[in-house]
Parts: sequence; structure tokens; C-alpha cells
Amino acid sequence: MTTRFRLGFLTHVQGRDDATTTYRNAQELFVVADELGFDVGWVAQHHAPQGGGGLPSPWPFLAHAAARTRHIRLGTAITILPLEHPVRLAEDVSVVDTLSGGRVEIGVGSGGSSLEYAAFGRDVDKKRELTSDGLAVLRQALSNAEVGAPGFTIQPPATDFSERIWQGVFSGPGAAFAAAGGSNLLLNRATYGYDEPTDQVQRPWADEFLARWRQPHRPRIGLSRFIFPAKDKRTAVEQIGADVVRAAQSMVKRGAFPGDLSAEGYLRRFHSFYGHPDEIIAELQQELVLPVATDLITQFNPAVPDQDTAIRALELIATEIAPALGWTPVDRSAQPNTAPAELQGALI
Repeated sequence: MTTRFRLGFLTHVQGRDDATTTYRNAQELFVVADELGFDVGWVAQHHAPQGGGGLPSPWPFLAHAAARTRHIRLGTAITILPLEHPVRLAEDVSVVDTLSGGRVEIGVGSGGSSLEYAAFGRDVDKKRELTSDGLAVLRQALSNAEVGAPGFTIQPPATDFSERIWQGVFSGPGAAFAAAGGSNLLLNRATYGYDEPTDQVQRPWADEFLARWRQPHRPRIGLSRFIFPAKDKRTAVEQIGADVVRAAQSMVKRGAFPGDLSAEGYLRRFHSFYGHPDEIIAELQQELVLPVATDLITQFNPAVPDQDTAIRALELIATEIAPALGWTPVDRSAQPNTAPAELQGALI
């Protein structure tokens, strides 16, 4: 990577305790990441329960995180757009952006859970069309144009989102579509149903996105990767292997993974980077998509490490791994506190 990239972390808001503890712990990760200098904190939206919970309503969660943090940007990777009313979503986005002092990034995608689509009365077979239609309305609303009815615009008025809308894609044509619409590109931690390594599959998608980009501002590529530093690979497998195998079984049922792999084999299928920080650094230096990424989005999912382990992993990512790849934290001593004064220290 030849220019500074932004460092992010993504949580699926999962835990082994009750929902109150799980959500509190996830909020604490945002505070820790903010203090460590992470540039962006992302959450994933899941309506159907995941192993250890999940987050169906990201915008109230991010509003709370806005009040507890000072600088870190706040995003979704992703909001499941076909299951949202795009005008109502634009209102939520604008409210959180206002409360946070302009720190919001909105990532959208189609999802794919037939159960979730059924619960919301939507046809999963039409997810692409629903996503495209919803994104067009969302863009219109966030540009403060009339939407829904003559004379209606969202409130509070949105600030400029032309460089802050992201789209999660799973193919070359999807990447080309995102570029044509001016969306930043979100690439998943792993590709499923392919025998080739994830970075070999995704690099042509990233190249297609860049080739089709026609906007005046810089294109952004957010690269999500499963990164879990530990004492060594054996220790890492002891801490996350059972969770990975459990998650892999759902992939086996869908035909995306073979059914006879070890924990290490499934970690390879999840395109995971785990073990001692030096090992992770060496492996990430060979990652094919990373050189064209503008944002590295780290996550532990599908593992659900305990809170102390998760915090320690974030510390190692921010202090050892990311700097070795060329990341430097922004000097925040010269930055204003972006949270409105009346929110500073609230809800802590």
C-alpha cells in the first residue's frame, strides 16, 4: 500500500452472555478502538439470531457509540437495504450523522437470508432489484432532494454523503455496478463457493471497480479480513477454532465448504490471518487485494472471543500489525472533538 489507508474494525455484536452484556461489550470495543486510533468502527446488521446474538438495529447502536467516542467514524457493513424503507433509513442516518458531528459511513447490501426476507414480507429472489431500487431512493433522500411526495425532504437535512455510501458486492458485475453508481466498494472477509483463495477471486473485482470508476473524488475500497493475533497459531486455534468449525457447518450445509476439514482447513476457507503478529504481517504482505484497498476492516467473526481477548487483539492490530503495513494513526491532538458539546460524556 503506497498511501495511508484507514484502519477499521467490524463487530457482528455477538457474545456468550446475555444481550445486555453483549451490547455493552460491543460498545466498549468502540471506545477502545477510538482510543487506539482506529479510523472507523463498523457493525453488521442481522435480523435472525446469529451464534451469540446479533444486531438488528444498527442506527440506535451507533447513536449510542457516537456519544461515547470522540473521533472514530461510525459505519454499517452492511445495512440490509431491501428490508429497510429507504426514506426512513435516510432519516436515521442523518440523525446519527448530526449527533456524531458528521462521522457516519453507510454501507448497504442485499443480505441473503431467506428467513429474514420472509419475516419482512420481501421476496429474496428479487433482492438485487430491491437493493438497486432502494439505493436510488436512499441516495436521493441523502442528497436532500424531494423524495416520496412533492415537497418532502428528510430532516435533519443531510450533509454531503457523495463520498460516504458503500456497497457490499460478491461479483465483478456487482463491483462494476457499484462504481457506476458512485458507491465505495465493500469486499467481504471471504468468498464462498470458490476453490481459489479469496484474494485471487476478489482482486479482479477490485480491478473492475477501479476501471469503471468515473467520479471526481477518489474511489474507496474497504477490505474486510478476519485477523486474530495471539501468542502463536496454536494458541489462536485453541481460542477461535471451535467457533470457526461451528460457523463452517452452516457453509457445509449450503454447499459452500467441504464437510471434512480441520479447524485449520476451515480457517483457510475463511481466508483468516491468525497467530503471532509477525506471522500475520508476513501473510498480509502477500494479500493480493490489500495493495489497492483504501480501508482495511479487521474482524474476529465468526469467532466470538471473550472481551479481554478481543481488546488485546485490537491493541495488537493497532500497535503492531497495521503500522507494519504502513498505517499510522491520525494526529488527533490537532483535531477537534467531533461530538457536539452537549453529547460529550453522555451515556457513558
